[in-house]
Amino acid sequence: MTGTLDGKVALVAGATRGCGRAIAVELARAGAFVWATGRSSRAGRSEIDRPETIEDTGDLIDSVGRGHAVVVDHEDSSAVAALVQRIRDESGRLDVLVNDMFGGDRYAQWDRPLWEHDLDGGWRMLGMGVRTHLITAHHAIPLMLSSVSPSTPGLLIEMTDGTFEANREFRQSVGFYYDLVKASVQRIVVGLTHELRELPVTAVALTPGWIRSEAMLEHFGVREDNWREALARVPEFAISESPTYVGRGVAALAADPDHGRFAGVGLSSHDLAAAYDVTDVDGSQPDCWRLIADHGFDHGHVDVTGYR
Repeated sequence: MTGTLDGKVALVAGATRGCGRAIAVELARAGAFVWATGRSSRAGRSEIDRPETIEDTGDLIDSVGRGHAVVVDHEDSSAVAALVQRIRDESGRLDVLVNDMFGGDRYAQWDRPLWEHDLDGGWRMLGMGVRTHLITAHHAIPLMLSSVSPSTPGLLIEMTDGTFEANREFRQSVGFYYDLVKASVQRIVVGLTHELRELPVTAVALTPGWIRSEAMLEHFGVREDNWREALARVPEFAISESPTYVGRGVAALAADPDHGRFAGVGLSSHDLAAAYDVTDVDGSQPDCWRLIADHGFDHGHVDVTGYR
């Protein structure tokens, strides 16, 4: 896919780790100039208190393509406005926006109902997972609209957790606020699709499956190169996928001049894999959400052979 996005400019907001980092790298590998943002820096960690930094993401982008890594708090409207102005001044355009900000897991109280959940923590989750997306879209969409045309449409991706079908009912065992955040991100796509209906920007919701993020690998005591060792203790981890899987799918979607057919749709990493014939790093095409649709969230030790 090298070179398929030559001349395009992308902003991946929330690219310090996980899917955001992988998406930024794969967009750069495909030829886009990528602006990658995050709060965790070599100058100081964010409240998530993980070791990954946005500068590390910048180094990975530089190893495959071109871009800038910038420390930005996307809850700060003035900071986001300044970022977009910098993109306008230095790159002159914006073709792709990926909103992948969250980091609210630490505030989630999975087993508590609304009336027992810490209220400040719940509000923090909404700020990190919904307010950030709205602020960034508010400031970035005007630059996108000035950059794109019907023949070269823009793409706005809202990253979430769960397909529209999976999130239609209340997500049990994740907590009220987590469920609300992820459903709200999907509703953002519904609203933006209506408001952009006569304009050349496609808004889609996108969910990965069970991601082998840095934190997840650490939790299971494995690395990406030996992750299958965790299956002895957690057999259902067999359906997991690397962040690169969704990153490759996003790069393919961004390069498709006909991506408008997906406007308002909730896509999964496997949907993109099937549409564009991309694979995970091991050559497979994991389909976590079809497995959940068939067997439920508590699918236990289901044989995943038919799902990857």
